[in-house]
Amino acid sequence: MSEAFDCAKCSESLYGRKYIQTDNGPYCVPCYDNTFANTCAECQQLIGHDSRELFYEDRHFHEGCFRCCRCQRSLADEPFTCQDSELLCNGCYCSAFSSQCSACGETVMPGSRKLEYGGQTWHEHCFLCSSCEQPLGSRSFVPDKGAHYCVPCYENKFAPRCARCSKTLTQGGVTYRDQPWHRECLVCTGCQTPLAGQQFTSRDDDPYCVTCFGELFAPKCSSCKRPITGLGEGKYVSFEDRHWHHSCFSCARCSTSLVGQGFMPDGDQVLCQGCSQAGP
Repeated sequence: MSEAFDCAKCSESLYGRKYIQTDNGPYCVPCYDNTFANTCAECQQLIGHDSRELFYEDRHFHEGCFRCCRCQRSLADEPFTCQDSELLCNGCYCSAFSSQCSACGETVMPGSRKLEYGGQTWHEHCFLCSSCEQPLGSRSFVPDKGAHYCVPCYENKFAPRCARCSKTLTQGGVTYRDQPWHRECLVCTGCQTPLAGQQFTSRDDDPYCVTCFGELFAPKCSSCKRPITGLGEGKYVSFEDRHWHHSCFSCARCSTSLVGQGFMPDGDQVLCQGCSQAGP
């Protein structure tokens, strides 16, 4: 008699049948699959010993069941992503969850370098200055009517220029004669004192501080000999080729103010009518 050669589970003879040898003895194919095979997470069927089995995150799949849940494309030899427990090929994942570059219209692939601004997305190499077309990367930029400019290009293209030095004004500045000036460029033509925030006047479009204007151009008061600028000293009185501050226009004898009153010239002096009639 021949020695018994039976399946370790069902005890049926394995003579003339296909079997699989294990550490626990030989198994016929059905018993082996029922005992050791894993269940496919997709179709819930056993993955037979002669099937290619794929394993991902504690789940087992037939090769044909391991596919994109949207396009059904096999993922056996393809890169894929798991999103909310669903397997997706790269194409479906990008279509569903990736953004498009606002410049080139291509998909911004997951993990690639990108820039986001104002609800839009760009490949890093596509986010360029609208003027010099150099990548902006992490540099400062200025948005303007849908365009984006690096700071130097924006200043050259749009920023106002100082009426004196012709350089751009990037911040602050003052306006004189409807033109922009750097605060440090608006200075007195005479003494170079900064005029921003100060009272000043001009002559032939050149700005002057009150002191320089008075010394250089203003008439002198016939009484105190100080300049009459009309700035900060109120009104003044003129008679023939002489001029007086209001506060200085008074009778040379009694010191009565002559502003709005009748007066008489007496040489280099002016007298009120009472002193004039009184005689020397």
